[in-house]
Amino acid sequence: MTKSKSLNRKLLKALLQAAITVAALSIVLRKVDLHRLGMLVSHANPWHLLGAAIFFNISKVVNALRLNRFFRAIGLRLPEWYNLKLYYLGMFYNLFLPGGVGGDGYKIFILKKHHGMTVMNVFSAVFWDRVSGIFALLFLSAVLLLPSGFLVLYPRLTIWAWAIIITAYPLSVLLTRLMYRQFLSVFVPTAIESLLVQATQLISAWFILMAISATSNQIDYLAIFLISSVATILPLTIGGAGAREVTFFYALSHLGLDTNTGVALSLIFFVISALSSLPGILAKLRHEQAE
Repeated sequence: MTKSKSLNRKLLKALLQAAITVAALSIVLRKVDLHRLGMLVSHANPWHLLGAAIFFNISKVVNALRLNRFFRAIGLRLPEWYNLKLYYLGMFYNLFLPGGVGGDGYKIFILKKHHGMTVMNVFSAVFWDRVSGIFALLFLSAVLLLPSGFLVLYPRLTIWAWAIIITAYPLSVLLTRLMYRQFLSVFVPTAIESLLVQATQLISAWFILMAISATSNQIDYLAIFLISSVATILPLTIGGAGAREVTFFYALSHLGLDTNTGVALSLIFFVISALSSLPGILAKLRHEQAE
């Protein structure tokens, strides 16, 4: 009975995520010029797209290294190659199995089962890895807001942007000290790696802009890209699809910029992330064969 209820909850969550994703994409696609959007995507420069894919995967490799640093802080020593495969497997679960166990949940399950770790220990490492990424995302978003068109419309945002830039990492240190002191020893390297993760994803987005010949107002598009990444943190949609497009559409409409370019950037980035997560299925098959 308990298993049946659990499955029903997972199914309901998956259906809800799918419904929100479809609704969000439908809202955006009804409002943009589908012909122009199709032309932007279909005529994208393949070499620039390759650059975008390379830098996206660099960001994921750095992210996996950061997570393994948190694992070592709780006494879990995983070979880097094994950790990387487990990370890509988590990416696959997050994207292709919405509403199910989820990538983080699967990693916690595997590490508890095969490495004798407690759920709370592994959860703390996985959770604080995510928090570290959020602080880097907020910091870089504030940095890019300063030269963006948003401050032309809303000059008072300057104060808030500088406030985030100045307080983000002192606050991060304070929270780490109060909540997870075991991670203080790795704070500096993981903070640097978090910035590298977001910076390489930003470069990936820039390559996509170049692929679709969007050479003007790039700072605005990149600032919105980071802001839209904040919008995808909550698992309301499948792989962040829909949430990012909605953010791009309304933010660009507010700035009076081309919404088709922003939506094209968002859709291409989603496709790159989906294709990049496919190797995770190989890690899954090998796990199943080993058991």
